[in-house]
Amino acid sequence: MTSLLKWAKTAIRRGPSPALQFPTTGFEVIKPSQILEEERFEEFKKGHYYPINIGDVPVSKYQVLGKLGFGTTSTVWLARDLESRQYVTLKVYTRDGTGQDIKSDNILQELEEMSVFDRFTDTEIEHPSARKLVDNMPVYASRPFELPQKFGQAVLSDFGSAVRGDERRNHDAQPTIYRSPEVMLTTEWSYPIDIWNVGTMIWDLFEGKHMFIGLDPDGKGYSTRMHLAEVIGKLGPPPLDLLQRGERSHEFFTKDGNWNNQIEIPWGMSLESSEERLSGRNKEMFLKFMRGMLQWKPEDRKTAKQLLKDPWLYNRN
Repeated sequence: MTSLLKWAKTAIRRGPSPALQFPTTGFEVIKPSQILEEERFEEFKKGHYYPINIGDVPVSKYQVLGKLGFGTTSTVWLARDLESRQYVTLKVYTRDGTGQDIKSDNILQELEEMSVFDRFTDTEIEHPSARKLVDNMPVYASRPFELPQKFGQAVLSDFGSAVRGDERRNHDAQPTIYRSPEVMLTTEWSYPIDIWNVGTMIWDLFEGKHMFIGLDPDGKGYSTRMHLAEVIGKLGPPPLDLLQRGERSHEFFTKDGNWNNQIEIPWGMSLESSEERLSGRNKEMFLKFMRGMLQWKPEDRKTAKQLLKDPWLYNRN
């Protein structure tokens, strides 16, 4: 009881943490012609992103300290809970936006070194992030996050859009850049779409760049036709029997399975040429590991159990 009273007195005495003051000048202003981060997405053009400024205190509790990243349905920020004096992550969804399926920002990674958050905050104050205003909407450049020496447990989160995998479906699913071929072509899908998701997400995290972007050359943002063209550029043409299952295949392919040439296929972006971090045997094993997940036909992809036994996870040099 004595220790409990001592803790209560300390908590009352400390009270809420005061909000930090962030500079309002001294930062780089991105020129209007340069597209910055979420500005490229259609939801931004529709005005569906929530305006956030570094230094803001949403719901009078969490002070925004810096931008960690962005996606097609949200922006992610480092913040501090002024009441508990703890660091938190704020994921701010677009209007009508929801989290879904397996993607990097649904993986929560426990950190054991709080000092990396302090340094992140100090750097933001000393060297403010570049930014711009688009129709009075602030857009910030994400700040690179210093990797800690030690990580805790990783946890997959956000199951709001999860469905049973033993029931075949054909409705639209997955974040746009992680959509599998069967989802884009509107064929029946099940568990293998998660395997495709994992493959593209592993590539993004390991290579530090998106495998697919899908930005249409018409300037209107993401499109299925551009995404499919990029997949062809990476993996080659799809099998005809897969196309024959798809309700939307006729929009992009001829009856013989040939690309209908609405837009040009980026042939110079194969898996081999796109992988830039590895070499030799290690690269060969990694690409084989990736191909086990990135197959046009869902039945050709490896299962999660098979992937856990892949040699690249255990026999890297």
